[in-house]
Amino acid sequence: MIVIGIDVGGTNTKIVGLRDGVPMEPIHVRATDPITSVFGALGKYISLHQLTLQDISKVMVTGVGSSFLHENIFNIPTEKVEEFHAVGRGGLYLSGLKKAVIVSLGTGTAFVMADGNKIAHMGGTGVGGGTLTGLSSRMLNVRSFDSIMALAKDGDLSRVDLTIGDISKKNVSTMPLNTTASNFGKIADDATKCDIAAGLLNLVFQTVGIMAVFASSIAQTKEIVLCGRLANAPQAAKTMVQIHELHHVNFIIPQHAEFATALGCALVGL
Repeated sequence: MIVIGIDVGGTNTKIVGLRDGVPMEPIHVRATDPITSVFGALGKYISLHQLTLQDISKVMVTGVGSSFLHENIFNIPTEKVEEFHAVGRGGLYLSGLKKAVIVSLGTGTAFVMADGNKIAHMGGTGVGGGTLTGLSSRMLNVRSFDSIMALAKDGDLSRVDLTIGDISKKNVSTMPLNTTASNFGKIADDATKCDIAAGLLNLVFQTVGIMAVFASSIAQTKEIVLCGRLANAPQAAKTMVQIHELHHVNFIIPQHAEFATALGCALVGL
């Protein structure tokens, strides 16, 4: 039998199935109404994998939109899962780790301590995907993640950010000259859209990465797992390499990072 996990977000709903404990190919759908997106996502998933309703033993739901659900989906037994628990379970499964700080990059960012079945929400920041799209909308007249990432690919951070090398002739403490001293602290009058997009991504990823370092210190682990759609941006990996070199922590961006919460939700159903 199959257990389905559904993460109902504000604009995207992610869905993953577990067949005999083994993950099936995940999908996501976009819808402004959470009820519509849940039923639509499950219907699409059933069609994609050529399933019947009788193949599904249980549906597990989580995420902000799950609060709108008050009945079984398609008459399949349906249960709700606390979101941070789903984040922790999914992050550990995808990374193959037993203990780590799981960073859920959504509209904002949440930090979850996961140690086997011991999972706790450590806190979070309002800096996340919403920050990126909101600032990009105002500064670049662009709101889609794909468009922002495409612009940033050709951007030059030296035309936006102030570095240690701009204000000192030698390293400051353990910080090399290319370390950011101030995000957008040196933005040029003729900075292009590409430069600004690169600066916005750097601002978000550096803020999240450094907060993850602090969280890992509290949790007494050097393992940090990045989850959520924003973790898939090429700029995320590049920024985390720089933070790793400064703070000697291990950042992991697993395959299917976007679906960690949905997967963790399904795992709870087992």
